[in-house]
Amino acid sequence: MTEKLLGLLSKRPWTERWLTRLLGAALSSAAYLLCLPWDLRNRPESPGSTTETTPVSVLGVAALAVTLLLLAVYFGRRDALAWPLLVVAAPPATLMYLSFRTNPEPPDASLWPLTWAFSTLVMAAGVLVLASVARQFREDTGDSTDGLVFSHSSSGASSGTGGGSSAVRRPSLNPGARS
Repeated sequence: MTEKLLGLLSKRPWTERWLTRLLGAALSSAAYLLCLPWDLRNRPESPGSTTETTPVSVLGVAALAVTLLLLAVYFGRRDALAWPLLVVAAPPATLMYLSFRTNPEPPDASLWPLTWAFSTLVMAAGVLVLASVARQFREDTGDSTDGLVFSHSSSGASSGTGGGSSAVRRPSLNPGARS
C-alpha cells in the first residue's frame, strides 16, 4: 500500500497516474475554494462606512499556502518536475483569475491583473522550489543515463589516432575541410 501511495508515478499504470493527478488538481481547487472566498471585492463594513473590508483573511491565505505546499511536496516526490506546477499551482491560479474577471463592476484602479500575476508567480515559485527539494529525497529518480554515455578504455590500444584514447570522430559540417 505504501508503494502505491508514495512510489513514483512513472512506474504506476496509466489510469492510476492520471487519476492521481486529477485528484491532486481537485484538492488544490477545493483548497482554494475553501480558504479564499469566490468574491474578492472590498466592501464597506456597514452601510455608509468609509472603512472597507475584504473577505480574505490571513488565516485563509496561510491555510491555502500550507495545503498547496504539502501537495507540491507530494507531487514533487512522486512525479516529474513540471507536473506539480500543472496539478498544484494552475488550478488556484485559474480560479483566482476567474474570480477577478467575473466581478460585475470594474475593480478599483484595475489592480486585479497585477494582483493576479503576483499571486500566480508566488504560488508557482513556491510549488516549483518545494517540488524540486522534494525530488532530492526520492529513492529512485528514474533518470537513467544508460545508453547515453559511451564508456571508453584508456588502454594502450588505439585505432590509429596515436594517443591511446578512443575518441569518437564527429562528422564535419564542412565536407571540404580537413579535420
